Amino acid sequence: MSNSNLLPVPPPQQSQPPETPPWDTPSSMWYTPRTTPWRTPQSTQSTPPNQMVLAKPPAVKFNGLDAEPRKDTVMLRQPRSSRTNPLIWCVAGLCFVFSLLLIFFGIATLIVYLAVKPRTPVLDIPNASLHTIYFDSPISFNGDLSMLVNLTNPNKKIEVRIEQLEVELFFFNKLIARQWVQPFSQRKRETSLKPVRLISSLVYLPVNYAMELRRQMQDNKIEYEIRCTFKVRAHFGMIHYSYRLHGRCQLQITGPPAGVLISRYCTTKRR
Repeated sequence: MSNSNLLPVPPPQQSQPPETPPWDTPSSMWYTPRTTPWRTPQSTQSTPPNQMVLAKPPAVKFNGLDAEPRKDTVMLRQPRSSRTNPLIWCVAGLCFVFSLLLIFFGIATLIVYLAVKPRTPVLDIPNASLHTIYFDSPISFNGDLSMLVNLTNPNKKIEVRIEQLEVELFFFNKLIARQWVQPFSQRKRETSLKPVRLISSLVYLPVNYAMELRRQMQDNKIEYEIRCTFKVRAHFGMIHYSYRLHGRCQLQITGPPAGVLISRYCTTKRR
């Protein structure tokens, strides 16, 4: 038998080095991985002796069959049908009736307004006479003015009553005389003329106002302003309502003693 048919002898196995002791050495701390068994914390390797692991108990079997899990049955109570309180129905009915009444009266008021077309009385001063103007001192004024106040009711279907009629005389926004007029009534489309006399006695006028009044007397054209405030009560059948009116008139009068009205401009506004 030749030597070429012989199998090679495997090399002898090298013996493994002994296990590294569990204590720490400088070389082991430097080269040994941190996950070696002897460096792993003891709490992660095994259960401490003073702790117990509770296992889930096996399911109980009856005659070789697993017991079915218990199902809890929840009983839901259906809500009882509650009836509406009769008091609530009464309140709702009253609100509904009240709403209908409001709508009815609103429509009725609109129809009456469109049918009647109420208008406010008109103020005018057709005539005025300036009797006296003189000064007791440089700032003390005295005067006497008479005029006719004309109030016209332009309504065709409404009667009115004029109350609390106050007539005031101004010179450059300075009140110099005042007069009240007695209440009176007016029928449909009636015109009333009320005589008014405005007397000023020892009325204080600022120096510039007194100088302006003297200048107008020399020019024979004095400018006065009349302001009227009054209350109107209107009557249309069973319907009654009231409101206040404010009238203004700008007057130009010649100088006394025979001062006559030259021009006028009157307006009446409701406020």
